Amino acid sequence: MTAARLRQLAGSARRDDAGATIVEFGLILPVMVLLIMGAFDVGHTLYATTTLQGAVQKATRDSSLETASLAQQAIIDARVTQQVKFLAANANITITRRNYRSFTAATQVMEQFTDSNNNGICDNNEPYDDDNRNGTRDQAGTSGQGSAKDSVLYTVVATYPRMFPLARMIGLAPTTTVRASTILNNQPYGDQVLAAVGHCNP
Repeated sequence: MTAARLRQLAGSARRDDAGATIVEFGLILPVMVLLIMGAFDVGHTLYATTTLQGAVQKATRDSSLETASLAQQAIIDARVTQQVKFLAANANITITRRNYRSFTAATQVMEQFTDSNNNGICDNNEPYDDDNRNGTRDQAGTSGQGSAKDSVLYTVVATYPRMFPLARMIGLAPTTTVRASTILNNQPYGDQVLAAVGHCNP
């Protein structure tokens, strides 16, 4: 093959861009797939959180009736579980109820106390509400539905494998955890069980 023919073929190859689109698409496709899968994963998590919050609010309204027995509470919990399983069939679900003497107490981490000396510390023999009657000021509230007029913190935590199978490649956990909680008062059909009164260290 002559040198002139080689130069002619080289010039023709430089002008030929018929395969460029396929090469460019091959480079962009993995990035596009990752972005789309990630968007689906985030969207599913947001949808699951919203749906779970709605189910939790309805469950709490239903179980706040004083007539809600343990069997009825189990039925209500099963409805919430069914809602979560509809979104993520292999989800691990934890449901807890914690009751408090008031709505304000339900927002506190520790049992409430009377701050007589206004120093923000439970000391100097100041009284506190011993809700769980264990003689120690600790985590506020008591496990369970409680009694009439109590405020109940109802919490559901669901953990399930990510929809995005390549999550580990970009540093994400292999599972997604969504949680929802709400506080509602039990119907006041009877007298509220009073808490014991403890005293802080002098």
